[in-house]
Amino acid sequence: MICSHFSRSLILAALALVPAAAHAQNIRVSVENLAPNQGTFLTPVWVGFHNGTFDLYNRGEAASPALERIAEDGSIAPLSAAFAASGAGTVDGAVFGNAIPPVMPGETASAMFSVAPGSSMSRYFSYASMIIPSNDAFIANGNPMAFEIFDASGNFIGADFTVMGSMVLDSGTEVNDEIPANTAFFGQSAPDTGVNENGVILTHPGFNPVGSGGILDDPRFANADFRSPGYQVARIRVTAVPEPGTVALLVGIGVAGIAVRRRRK
Repeated sequence: MICSHFSRSLILAALALVPAAAHAQNIRVSVENLAPNQGTFLTPVWVGFHNGTFDLYNRGEAASPALERIAEDGSIAPLSAAFAASGAGTVDGAVFGNAIPPVMPGETASAMFSVAPGSSMSRYFSYASMIIPSNDAFIANGNPMAFEIFDASGNFIGADFTVMGSMVLDSGTEVNDEIPANTAFFGQSAPDTGVNENGVILTHPGFNPVGSGGILDDPRFANADFRSPGYQVARIRVTAVPEPGTVALLVGIGVAGIAVRRRRK
């Protein structure tokens, strides 16, 4: 009787997940900082789920005020406000480091989000984070449709990709002088204190060379040269929770249990 009761409980628990899955899907966004020790950090990573129209930036154009705040100070609040005002999506947030807000080299951090699989407002995924220390280096997807998380029928696709150092961008909003007082996570004591550049978004040229008195001369960031060949900045994964097939597995276990009970009878 215990076996039968346990099997029924499993089936009920599994089936209880099915209606919820039709209306909401729990998503885990994981960010792994792939930089070596004494490498680059990531500010809390902003993420958003949208309909494919929330465009974070365009190369060769000036950064938006919201992106400027991410790129210079790692502040996600202006970007979150811009996302809400855009009407492109309803779910966004951030992935914070486990011990301190930044995601440290070698660390994996994650956050959970609940989205509607069948809604166009949840179909695509975007991210943005500042590379620290730096004046205005950042990573983000410029193509708002680069990462399709659900297909047109609402089936989960997910994402798993690596951001290379060659993909780091310069927002063009602050001069890369690497003076500690002007450089986030390097000595800057207040946001928005660097020298205005009035430029456009381009591929980041890299930190100032060793011997210039900049970031790479600090022992804490001796391995922070993200322009070096093969440098990996981050791995970002978007996965479903529970994993696809979990409900079916639970149901299968329950059905098998009942079948065994019946054969014993």
